[in-house]
Amino acid sequence: MKKIYLLFSLAFFILSCDNGKDKIILQSSVGKVNKVMVITKASDWAGDIGKEIRNSFGELMVGLPQPESLLSVSQVAPNGFGKMMKVARNIMIIGVSDEAQFYVKNNVYAQPQTIVYVYGKDREGVVKMFKKHEKEIIKTFLDSDASMLQNLFAKDKLDDTQFKTLQNLGISLTISNKFNLVDDTGDFLWLRQHLSSGIAKTGSNNILVYSVPLEDETQVADSIVSVRNKIGKKHIPGSDPKTMYMITEKAYTPFTFDAVIDGKKAYETRGKWEVKNDFMAGPFLNYTVVDKKNNRLIIFEGFTYAPSVNKRAFLFELEAIGKSMKIQ
Repeated sequence: MKKIYLLFSLAFFILSCDNGKDKIILQSSVGKVNKVMVITKASDWAGDIGKEIRNSFGELMVGLPQPESLLSVSQVAPNGFGKMMKVARNIMIIGVSDEAQFYVKNNVYAQPQTIVYVYGKDREGVVKMFKKHEKEIIKTFLDSDASMLQNLFAKDKLDDTQFKTLQNLGISLTISNKFNLVDDTGDFLWLRQHLSSGIAKTGSNNILVYSVPLEDETQVADSIVSVRNKIGKKHIPGSDPKTMYMITEKAYTPFTFDAVIDGKKAYETRGKWEVKNDFMAGPFLNYTVVDKKNNRLIIFEGFTYAPSVNKRAFLFELEAIGKSMKIQ
């Protein structure tokens, strides 16, 4: 028996060491995308600290037809933060401490995992510290989730070298192999993933990739809607292609933000699409990348058709794919 125990101990030692350094093997984290577990006292959660967190994380995501928050939150008291809770992927630990601090750690109890720590010397100090870093905190969790999805998609990556358009444009994307080809002209690519929720079919996630000439860099942001409308009319037909095709919803003005894709200046546009003379509609996400080297704009667009269900998670997957773009 002693020999068996010695063998197991030796095996564990070998697996746990790498060139003399301890190597801890972490278990896989769990948790839904865009969800954060907040570790704080129940009294703090019911007071100003919890109110500030819920208001900040509860800000509505732009461009969705139904109101959905940027991040969903749940609260766990510190004495309930046990072994099962510690494998959550996104965690924020917040409360009163001897020292006011804000910092982030990765892969503490599980992998991948992001833990944000926010401390103040009193409750007012906690709120002040959180408000000071709230944009950074939200971005930290969203970036972490996007990276997690990209790593997940990379395991079952669609071979994008098979698509003429991506080859001609000289770009690559980390796309899940759940997407299927709709159209690939060499100048325009359309991929579609059929979605389901439980036993119900909910619609589809779609990816469009194309390029247009860079004519006036100062007018790029203002031209995004007109460009996508031209592409929709040409390539995204409805049930009657002569009278029905995708357009930007007229009743909703899209929001455009500065972005960076593969180190290049880009614009992120969020809004709603609809099919002209029909009743189909949904949200879209557009990345227009300024490729000065090749005097062009590269456009990645993701749009979702999923009537009667929440769409935040679907659109976030498209966002993660768009941000994975690499340009030669």
